[in-house]
Amino acid sequence: MVNELITALILGLVGGLIPGPVLTATFTEILQSGILKSFRIILWAMFTETVVALISLILFSMMIFPDYFFQGLSIIGAGILIWISTSIWKIKRIDSDDKVYFSLGEISAMILANGVLWTYWITVCIPKAILLGDEIIFGSYLFLLLVEIGWLISTSAVAVIFSRFRKILSNPKIVPIIFRIFALTFIYFAFDMLYDSAEFFLKT
Repeated sequence: MVNELITALILGLVGGLIPGPVLTATFTEILQSGILKSFRIILWAMFTETVVALISLILFSMMIFPDYFFQGLSIIGAGILIWISTSIWKIKRIDSDDKVYFSLGEISAMILANGVLWTYWITVCIPKAILLGDEIIFGSYLFLLLVEIGWLISTSAVAVIFSRFRKILSNPKIVPIIFRIFALTFIYFAFDMLYDSAEFFLKT
């Protein structure tokens, strides 16, 4: 049982370090408004991911969704990322009116339309959670809680480390470059999702 609990925490810690739309949005918010406001993105992302995890756990015991469902979600998610990247690309100064505001709806949409996230929960985390649930009461929910705690710890740590370099990264000559890198990062994830989905549908 202890091994399963450690595994849950490690899965969360590693998951929080993997580059993705949420981490990129967090870095963008740090440069625009500072570390404290970036936690709005982190905490809401954690809440949304927890909802995804709970829904996955409940639905997994009822039915198994086909792979094309998640690939379809990824196509929608790619569109969302490209849309957000166009706004980030335009930023030239962090004190300008061109700031990108990540609404709670946009943050949720990035996560809910990420087919990879759903697949990760259903194929990796949920089976392990169910096994722990067979050992102890509410074990499956404890497993999911530990994954989210690990994710929060690692994501927050990366955000704090990034914020330490905010003064250097806020240089007027560097700001446009940084935000265009962020925009290109979103576009990369978008096209990566589209490529995986296209490859899947072409094979089926």
